[in-house]
Amino acid sequence: MLGLSIAALAGYLAAIVVLMVTPGPDMMFVLANATRYGTRAGVVAALGVAAGEAVHIAAVVCGLAAVISASPVLFTVIRWVGAAYLIILGVRALRGAGAAPTGKPEQGGSSGRAFLRGLVTNLLNPKMILFSVAFLPQFVDPAQGNATAQLVLLGAVFVAVQLAVDIALGVGAGRLGSRMTDGRWSRRINRICAAAFVALGVRLAFGS
Repeated sequence: MLGLSIAALAGYLAAIVVLMVTPGPDMMFVLANATRYGTRAGVVAALGVAAGEAVHIAAVVCGLAAVISASPVLFTVIRWVGAAYLIILGVRALRGAGAAPTGKPEQGGSSGRAFLRGLVTNLLNPKMILFSVAFLPQFVDPAQGNATAQLVLLGAVFVAVQLAVDIALGVGAGRLGSRMTDGRWSRRINRICAAAFVALGVRLAFGS
């Protein structure tokens, strides 16, 4: 299969599943959108995240991700911009946490906005750059065939699996949010998601 053995592909799938169970900005963004605006918003946010991942994979294939990773200044700028973006999202969510009078998902969540924010959240995540540069090439074996084709396949598999996981999370969180009839519980979830965004932003800014 494009130079990848079944064993190699199985090992790759196991590795990315382990990575995906670790909560991060993308997962929190999908959950926050689904809980607050409903299942549709969660699914659209997942599509935006997947689009961002596709851009990262394309950058690896073109060699752009390696250039960014090798430039300390550019990489730091992306890290700080990404951190600021997450903190801004968290502050905005915190300010609007008390807006929902009931446990039902709020109306007015724009699908276009959810997609765009999901895309930007992923693009400004420097860990995705490091993943693309350091992780994907480990599973490429030039002796087995075209390395570029292998990178494309590995990237496509990653995006597909991540999309499936995020959509499942979005659907589950959206249904859970729609069944909540206690407005206080809904506000608590919004505050938790907002605090998580701020915490992730701080961690991104000052973490290694």
